[in-house]
Amino acid sequence: MRWLLFLPLLILLALFALSNMQEVQLRLWPFDLAWAAPLGVAVLVLSGFGFVLGAIIAWAAALPARRRAREVTQAAKLLEAELAVLKAREAQARHEGTPVPMQITLPAAR
Repeated sequence: MRWLLFLPLLILLALFALSNMQEVQLRLWPFDLAWAAPLGVAVLVLSGFGFVLGAIIAWAAALPARRRAREVTQAAKLLEAELAVLKAREAQARHEGTPVPMQITLPAAR
């Protein structure tokens, strides 16, 4: 399924690179650096660099959400364990015929 989306894009990028073979010089202003490359290759390299930079920024922006999701998952596991203990107590009390004491413990506030 992904290939159906990426294949036309790859063909378009290859055609762009092959159609723009004029030599260009890319310079970095404060330094005396110059890079001579075909226009298509230069645009593709700079676009790839921009894509990787954007991906890194998006990954870093999602770090807090992943941390919160991990905390919520841990809290859910603790609650599931507590529920399993309460169910076991209730089943044991029903088996013995004694009333089940209700005891609720709330987590400490942050």
